[in-house]
Amino acid sequence: MNEKHDEILEAIWTASENKRYSIPEIKKRCVVDFRDEDLAALEKDKMIVTTADRILFSNEGKEFAEKIIRRNRLAKVLVNSILKLKNAEMEEIACQVEHSLQPEVEESICILLGHPEICPDGQPIPKGKCCDRELKTVDSIVTSLNELKPGKKGKITYIKPGNHSNLHQLISFGLIPGVEVTVHRKSPAFCIKFDQTELALDEEIVKNIFVWRTD
Repeated sequence: MNEKHDEILEAIWTASENKRYSIPEIKKRCVVDFRDEDLAALEKDKMIVTTADRILFSNEGKEFAEKIIRRNRLAKVLVNSILKLKNAEMEEIACQVEHSLQPEVEESICILLGHPEICPDGQPIPKGKCCDRELKTVDSIVTSLNELKPGKKGKITYIKPGNHSNLHQLISFGLIPGVEVTVHRKSPAFCIKFDQTELALDEEIVKNIFVWRTD
């Protein structure tokens, strides 16, 4: 899947909300141009089912598209309510935000916004797991590695430069953004595990490593 295919699925969804299923109707709602081979690729990926004059979702495709729509419409609420952008600006920025929302961030935004059911242009927002659980608080998603307890995991998002020699040393060990680490123990030395490697780190270095909580 890629962003172009995401946009096509989004257009199929919005067309189907109005009980429109033809290719011309879907193209009216799609922000990217697409060809028959794009639809063929989506059908090969078992996202859609095509007939002579209709395009429908498979069960898998409907579930996938629902997540895309949820991200897009949450992004619209965020951009409209927090950044105060309207209409075309809202659509453009929301589209960019939607493709970069990770599940953890999506849930936190939904909680922060109070589980909105309708986006600014009146379209319904599909519910997420957090809506069903009616979560009321937003945990810190990104935190310093030293805040994690033993046994907890985090994916490195960034490392503060601090001492450049220390930074280069971490990179040489393979500790770069995207690597998931597990805190093994915090005393007598702070030890982490990643990629079948166990590494002891100085406390000051640990404070400068920031991670996504992943468990």
